[in-house]
Amino acid sequence: MEALTGASVAALTVYDMLKAMSHDIVIGETRLMAKTGGKEDFRRDA
Repeated sequence: MEALTGASVAALTVYDMLKAMSHDIVIGETRLMAKTGGKEDFRRDA
């Protein structure tokens, strides 16, 4: 969960820095591709 939060904050930071150059910037979805540990592992096929 912390990795998803960090990736989202990083994307928003980049957006904030670049929005003065262009208003056409779009942040796509962030999603979990793989996880190990916890109750069970998870892997999403690309």
